[in-house]
Amino acid sequence: MKVNFISFGCKVNQYETECIKQAFSNNNYIITENKSDADIYIINSCTVTSSSDSKVLQCIKRLRNDNPLALIVLTGCYPQAFMDEAREIIEADVITGTKNRSELLSLVNEAIKKKNPNKIINLSDFDGNELLEDMTCSEFTNKTRAFVKIQDGCNQFCSYCIIPYARGRIRSKPIDALKKEVSTLAKNGHKEIVLVGINLAFYGNEFGLRLIDAVEASAKIKGIERIRLGSLEPEIISDDDLLRLANVPQFCPHFHLSLQSGCEKTLKEMNRKYTTAEYERLINKIRDTFPDSSITTDVMVGFPNENEEDFEQSLAFVEKIGFSRIHVFPYSKREGTIAAKHPNQIPDNIKSFRAKKMSYIAEKSMQKFLHSQVGKVYPVLFEKENCTKFHQGYSPNYTLIKIQSKICEKSLRRMIFYVKILKCKNNYCLGDIIEKH
Repeated sequence: MKVNFISFGCKVNQYETECIKQAFSNNNYIITENKSDADIYIINSCTVTSSSDSKVLQCIKRLRNDNPLALIVLTGCYPQAFMDEAREIIEADVITGTKNRSELLSLVNEAIKKKNPNKIINLSDFDGNELLEDMTCSEFTNKTRAFVKIQDGCNQFCSYCIIPYARGRIRSKPIDALKKEVSTLAKNGHKEIVLVGINLAFYGNEFGLRLIDAVEASAKIKGIERIRLGSLEPEIISDDDLLRLANVPQFCPHFHLSLQSGCEKTLKEMNRKYTTAEYERLINKIRDTFPDSSITTDVMVGFPNENEEDFEQSLAFVEKIGFSRIHVFPYSKREGTIAAKHPNQIPDNIKSFRAKKMSYIAEKSMQKFLHSQVGKVYPVLFEKENCTKFHQGYSPNYTLIKIQSKICEKSLRRMIFYVKILKCKNNYCLGDIIEKH
């Protein structure tokens, strides 16, 4: 039977979808990218905002309308966080959350055996004693870099966030399991890995380890030439962590440090665990330790009770830091969170206006960073190419770099070459391959 996979949301979801896909492939299911050709759809959902839920539900309804006889499977964060709602989705035949996906294959097999199956629902709450799911990935099909999920869950309970309810408490992948998985990925041609998690900076807490231990263990695997980190919470990163990272040659100095707001009052109401002063100190320490680093972030505007003065403080702080890239987004009410109950919700038109102002600062900041890269030389891992125009890939600090290609020139995919950056254009840089310097 043919199975089509649809993944919403973050890098962790992408990793998990790939793991589930491989499990089905290893059990004689045919993986298809063609939705019209599928007998089974497996949807790995996101629930970070209410609009995420809407996209998932629209997808399910569309698939059912287009293919009434298909088996539709819903898994992931949405059904885990909102079990009662998920149980009422009439278009889905099999429903699981983020807790029991090791049983997904057997549940699908069970549904197929039944001629007219009733809905199969396998949902249960986290009890706080779970270990990390036993999920591994041997290869990311058609991808240059490979994600490796090493952590799940969150204990932070930011006032706007539903994820602790969708993912449970923090838990980590044992070092030996990590090394085995990374070794397999390296043998299958992946030179670059990205360590990801729901609250990645808290990796190893239950083992007496830190995230740097996972980086150092991965760096010892033959064939791994680059190691990246997913999104990080800033309050847990120490000076010692940074010094140890600086001694890992494979480490790529791109730090995605979620800010959310540059206003002290708003950070407290968000239940974020750092101050703007602490955040700025960390940024300065990173730039002292890694002069060629890039810092990216997320910034929310229009959080409940954010007045004009609060927004201007956030705007000024963001401009002061000078990020290389910023994901700007308006606050979206997430039912089930403390912030959703706040009486002072900001009107959509004000949120939209603030998002435009913040995005203007974000664009200026990105252009300033890209211009600062001109003249520098970086090793670039090439990922894809346009046959008639460019080869492209990323520098260690995650600058998108393109070089002109000759018509139908041999692919440079998964190869690393030194490139001198000659100029920047829009959201990327242009350069030429040079001899190793």
